[in-house]
Amino acid sequence: MKWTELTTADEWAKARDESKDQTVVVFKHSTTCPVSANAYREFESYLADKPDPNAQYYLVKVIESRPVSNRIAEDTGIKHESPQIICLKKQEPYWNASHWSITKAHMSAVLDE
Repeated sequence: MKWTELTTADEWAKARDESKDQTVVVFKHSTTCPVSANAYREFESYLADKPDPNAQYYLVKVIESRPVSNRIAEDTGIKHESPQIICLKKQEPYWNASHWSITKAHMSAVLDE
């Protein structure tokens, strides 16, 4: 399974709208941070294994797409951190984690319920 990059507020709005009918997972990634690089590898490892096939997966590069990252924080009420993963169901945050809590095992335990 692969992720889709969100680069505009309109793309984020469409992704959020998708969460009415299916799980949406957004990974917020800093391309300059070693902790984020590790979380990115964990995210990729999760997607390469057996992710929820009914979910949609997105990535936001927080430096390159700062307005999108900020909009996600505003719309979800979840304070921005990087790296960060946010899971939405029915347009509401269902689960989120940041930094070293973003692991393949943690994602599997929560997202594959």
